Amino acid sequence: MRLSDFKYNVPQKLIAQEPIDQRDASRLMVVDRDSGKIEHKMFTDLVDILNPGDALVLNITKVFPARLKGYKEKTDADIEVLLLRELNDSLWEVLVKPARKVRTGNTITVADDIVCEVVDNTTSGGRVVRFLYDGDFHKVIMEHGLPPLPPYIKREPDLNDRTRYQTVYAQITGAVAAPTAGLHFTEALLDKIVSKGVHIIPVLLHISLGTFRPVQVEDLTRHRMDSEYYEVSPEAARAINHVIDHGGKIFAVGTTVVRTLETVANFLGGVKPGRGWTDKFIYPPYKFKVVNHMITNFHQPCSTLIMLVSAFAGKDLVMKTYRKAIRERYRFFSYGDAQLYL
Repeated sequence: MRLSDFKYNVPQKLIAQEPIDQRDASRLMVVDRDSGKIEHKMFTDLVDILNPGDALVLNITKVFPARLKGYKEKTDADIEVLLLRELNDSLWEVLVKPARKVRTGNTITVADDIVCEVVDNTTSGGRVVRFLYDGDFHKVIMEHGLPPLPPYIKREPDLNDRTRYQTVYAQITGAVAAPTAGLHFTEALLDKIVSKGVHIIPVLLHISLGTFRPVQVEDLTRHRMDSEYYEVSPEAARAINHVIDHGGKIFAVGTTVVRTLETVANFLGGVKPGRGWTDKFIYPPYKFKVVNHMITNFHQPCSTLIMLVSAFAGKDLVMKTYRKAIRERYRFFSYGDAQLYL
């Protein structure tokens, strides 16, 4: 497979700029991988598709307000700092914008109680900065940070994004992007799913911008994913294996759950508990070991996300569904509609 195999054109007007009023009122395109049949449903119809004994596996990562606005000392030039990864108590890997204005030795003021000093460059074009602050760092960030909305959302984040660019089941802070397939769930919908006898199983993968970093090479074998932290607890592993052993189906909510489960898959068709860092890059051809069905949003052209979905369902079928979605005016990307691949 080549990078150019995953190109398509999406009209700008179909790229969702705002979340819809009710999370689970989004549309759901249901795709049968065997027959190629495509059905148009609502996300709440998921309850009728799941069967007792199945498992819905969720990523419980929580997005933190990683986008900071500040100005450079001496020149007062406006600088945006996007937190990527904490290296220790005060050192962070970040992206800065505009990058050409930020060099080693510069100081960026975010607020009276927080500044950062640029101490190094990274190989991926980012910076390493040291934060100087008063009080608890994470409380300071919660006060001054903004939700890190993707660049295709052409507006400034607002207070609504603090809750809507977050799943209702988010628990463990550490992501700089939301697991967007999970944004469609409400607590009421999850209650209905549990009442039907479906197992809700949490796993964790802290999403970094590496998941969305543009692929720069035509030969996909040369692309390397950034590492992201994951956890699959012994309880979660036992629950997943129980479902598999008793004939239930594993429904992965999002590409991050797929990558996590495939990272901890064993040779017996189940999973093992574990924690650590994964740079697993899934693209066609790939033999999946654990996941039976996948819920996902519509993804950007040439992204690692659409490559993973294509590995799961076949590139030709995936591209067919995207063409159909454009004709049927589905909403695309993070705040957009969903797909379910059976």
